[in-house]
Amino acid sequence: MSRLVDHLRSHGDRIAVLTGSDQLTYSALADRVDAFAAALGPRRQLVLIETRNDVATLIRYLGALAGRHVVLPVPDGRDHADIVATYRPDVVIDRTGVHRRGDAGHVLHDDLALLLSTSGSTGSPKLVRLSHSNLTANAASIAEYLAIDENDRAATTLPMSYCYGLSVIHSHLLVGAALILTEHSVADPEFWELFRRHGGTSFAGVPYTFELLERVNFPAMNLPRLRYVTQAGGKMAPDRVQHFATVAQHHGWQLFVMYGATEATARMAYLPPHLARSRPTAIGVPIPGGDFSIEKLDEWPDDGAGELVYHGRNVMMGYARSPADLTLGASLDALRTGDIARRADDGLYEVIGRRSRFVKMYGLRIDLQQLETTLRRDGLQTLCTDRDERLAVVAAGHRDADDVRRAAATAAGIPAGAVDAVVVAELPQLPSGKPDYPTARALAADAAAEAAEPDGDLRALFADVLHVPPAAIDDDASFVDLGGNSLTYVTMSVRLERTLGYLPADWQRKSLRELAAAPAPMRRWWQSWGSTLETSVALRAVAIVLIVGSHADLFNMWGGAHILLGVAGYNFGRFCLTPLPRTVRVQHLRTTIAWIAVPSLAWIALALMITDDYHPSNLLLANKFLGPHDSMTAGRLWFVELLVWTLIALAALFWLPAMDRAERRYPFGLAMAFLAVGIALRYDVLGLELGRDAWFTMLAFWFFAVGWAAAKASTTVQRAAVTVVLAACLHGYFTTTVRELLVLGGLALLIWLPAVRCPSGLAVAAGVLAEASLYVYLTHYQVYPLFGDQRLAGVVASLVVGVVLAAMVTQGRQRLRDRRLTAGDSVRAPALR
Repeated sequence: MSRLVDHLRSHGDRIAVLTGSDQLTYSALADRVDAFAAALGPRRQLVLIETRNDVATLIRYLGALAGRHVVLPVPDGRDHADIVATYRPDVVIDRTGVHRRGDAGHVLHDDLALLLSTSGSTGSPKLVRLSHSNLTANAASIAEYLAIDENDRAATTLPMSYCYGLSVIHSHLLVGAALILTEHSVADPEFWELFRRHGGTSFAGVPYTFELLERVNFPAMNLPRLRYVTQAGGKMAPDRVQHFATVAQHHGWQLFVMYGATEATARMAYLPPHLARSRPTAIGVPIPGGDFSIEKLDEWPDDGAGELVYHGRNVMMGYARSPADLTLGASLDALRTGDIARRADDGLYEVIGRRSRFVKMYGLRIDLQQLETTLRRDGLQTLCTDRDERLAVVAAGHRDADDVRRAAATAAGIPAGAVDAVVVAELPQLPSGKPDYPTARALAADAAAEAAEPDGDLRALFADVLHVPPAAIDDDASFVDLGGNSLTYVTMSVRLERTLGYLPADWQRKSLRELAAAPAPMRRWWQSWGSTLETSVALRAVAIVLIVGSHADLFNMWGGAHILLGVAGYNFGRFCLTPLPRTVRVQHLRTTIAWIAVPSLAWIALALMITDDYHPSNLLLANKFLGPHDSMTAGRLWFVELLVWTLIALAALFWLPAMDRAERRYPFGLAMAFLAVGIALRYDVLGLELGRDAWFTMLAFWFFAVGWAAAKASTTVQRAAVTVVLAACLHGYFTTTVRELLVLGGLALLIWLPAVRCPSGLAVAAGVLAEASLYVYLTHYQVYPLFGDQRLAGVVASLVVGVVLAAMVTQGRQRLRDRRLTAGDSVRAPALR
């Protein structure tokens, strides 16, 4: 039995592997690894494995190592023809199984264990040769400085073909910790559901991972067992390091920023977490068992900086470029990193430049020379360089820049959005005839700046919908950042799809620059017609029609107002409880209250003057509380009263720093706590005995809380919990089952279905009605009675009046904005003369 199998078995019945549907103990894993090692046979072989983050790949990888074979992991789904042709592996393992090739066996050095690529997917046959002692030394070092123990559970956020991803596996299996194997990205709700269910304590990320974390509102997630997060795979922007270090400090976990290379079996340095906020530009200190030296360079000023050289047992044996190199022993005792670095007075190392033609992006080390060679084979003459953690490509000829961008991205194995491409007549050259990379970088930067300038139509659209001056809109601000709320959201979503031709996912949190630059996704067959309509928008449109039609006795389908209440809570969770600072949150909430209360009070005041419908208590939006209760019109505005006072109470609560912190840390939990309060009112737990009439006052708050919880539910389990509570509490709430089913169906759609496809004309009509829903609700009581028994005409007229009034208010706000702009220009004019 191999030492690796013995090691795995020594951890006994501790959990080794967790997936979405299964778990393996160390003993069970050892048995399966041993069986696979035996199946490969006793002769040492070169084994190529297409990797996925699943149990089968893990067993095959460990089994090959346990059998003393040399493993060559490659990413699943990529073209490995060059590597296969160069190295002629004895065994190829892919999704379809284990394939033994007819080639003669390789002569493999006794210490050789692992071969890893260093150049992304550019097809370079240059591989890093790693020994068993390299793997063991680096795993032990990582486990030491991260203090990994048998209680830890790490999620696999990185590919198993990547040295960083493998280092997570090695270091955890070394100490008897558990792995949560998943192919899901941190952008997927399924990842977080699995992470919480299995009590995840850590995960690893490259800089792009942290971009995704910002998009999914990671700081607001409830991850009670999270102990630390690691970052490597390229330099992360200092402000992002500081941001996540602050989040870590606030939530009680640690951020480890690390520095490494495949040639060092993954890690060489780490930044102690307590220094991440104050020293975000540093790579930190050497890992345990390693050391740095700095060698002076003739081409670099004598300022204490030089090439960073690493010494340690994890330094590779050397490179391989052909099968003959697999017979060689270790040829290095130190690793010249190619990075220009200095050691600061506080003992921390800082990388300040780069010597070679390699860049690291998205966790891949990309050989720019090889990339140019690959593109040349595809008929593209290019200069490839890096620019601010982006790939800059200048191509000569008549190809479209987008074609060049896609070709370069595919060859490098990175997203097209990370490539700046420009096409020129001739590639820039230095007087010596050598490639002029500084000019190439500048050309790409100019092209990127021009492309990144947000589209004028989008800026005008933001200004028009949000009623702010175009000059006040920052390119990096989103709809939410600019104070967008549930009322302006409808207009923006409809008009944005018309402008872009599609509605980007989570568009309300994307900056103006991102919306302008985002390419439209490939449409599936069911997306080839019609438009995307947000479910919340569709429900607002349908609910207001149900309300007006039922009040006018055109039909009897009650429950629309309760659906609107749930939608209001849903939008509260999305647009008021955002990652923005507490004061900005409350400011946005005040604005939302004003958008509802001011039109309501204006219409009530007008109605008081020309009708007998209302009472002065309606001007306080408190008729349901103050009476008179015997009026035929006493409860007409209950929905507006409940919504406004709910929002006022929540604004006061979320002004409190403690409440604000609690919501950010436990967004779903706090929403469910408020839902519990609403349910207590619904079931009269306090014994107030207010009766069914009170169910159209604050006792209906629980519908609002259901929508709020739906907005914060990020997993299937959480959505299911909200649905169960909704269904249970609706039973017996109304006097008819039809009404209960109608409300249940509407709010279930809100919980489970974020958007629907429908004919474009219907989407526009729904958007218009949804935008005008408040004005339709306020005015329809005075409009439909004018039509007597012509009920359909009364309903249509009510909808039209509300739509017209909403348009008039919008125009009025627009004119007020323009007047302020004109006044501002006149004040500034003398200074310009």
